[in-house]
Amino acid sequence: MGIVNVRYMVDDVDAAIAFYTGHLGFSLLSSASPAFADVVRDDLRLLLSGPKSSAGRPMLDGRQPGPGGWNRMEFVVDDIAAEVERLRAAGVRFRSDVVRGPGGAQIVFDDPSGNPIELFQPADRQA
Repeated sequence: MGIVNVRYMVDDVDAAIAFYTGHLGFSLLSSASPAFADVVRDDLRLLLSGPKSSAGRPMLDGRQPGPGGWNRMEFVVDDIAAEVERLRAAGVRFRSDVVRGPGGAQIVFDDPSGNPIELFQPADRQA
C-alpha cells in the first residue's frame, strides 16, 4: 500500500515532535522547526505543520488553518486499558472515557495542540 501522509496543524512543532516520538512510537524524519517537521511510524508519515508553515497560511476567504476538530488517526491496540493507563501516567489529556460498542472499545485523546487521536481495541481482541 505504501506510505500514507496525514497533515496535522500544530501550535508548537517541537512539542508535537516530543509528543509523537515520546508517547506514540514515531521517529523523526526531518525538522524545519518552528515551521514544520515530519515523523514516521510504520507506513504513516505525519506532517506537523506549525503556524509559520506554508500550510498555516490563511485561505482565500480569510480562514486560518488550525489544530483541533474531530477527524483523527486511529491506532489499533491489543489492550486499551493498559495504553490508557500508560498515557494518563504521562499526563496525556483525554476527551472521553473508554466507550464500548459491538465493534470494540475506543477512547479519544489530544496531542499538545488539541488534535484528536483514537485508540481502538477491536471486539475480537477483548478479554
